[in-house]
Amino acid sequence: MEKIVVVLRDDLSRAHAANASVVLGLALGGRLEDSVAPDSPDASGAMHAGLNPIPVPTLTASTAELADLHRRAGSNEALTVVAFDEVARRSRSYPAYVEALAGSQPQEIDYVGLIVAGPRGAVTKLTKRLSLLS
Repeated sequence: MEKIVVVLRDDLSRAHAANASVVLGLALGGRLEDSVAPDSPDASGAMHAGLNPIPVPTLTASTAELADLHRRAGSNEALTVVAFDEVARRSRSYPAYVEALAGSQPQEIDYVGLIVAGPRGAVTKLTKRLSLLS
């Protein structure tokens, strides 16, 4: 993985943005080898858990931009794309999410956020016009 970008819907509250980021990060981390660097000691010798060694900018996009990004990124086999959507956000259990998603047409899915990972050029091409989360 050369580049990882989180893209969140631009109208999310801080709490929902934080939640979406964590859900997306965990889902991506489970799909990537070497997504965590080795643990490291501080000056006292106390160990600190290793972190993801790749910077992860967080960007924002409109609902329409997220749907378009999902479509375009999903058609590139070199990219790993994880989506968090309103179907998942409103579901109270994973089985309920899976059931609700199975009954959802693609055009009906409202994305809360996406994480896109892959070759730097491909990720940048898709996300370079989006704004940083502020």
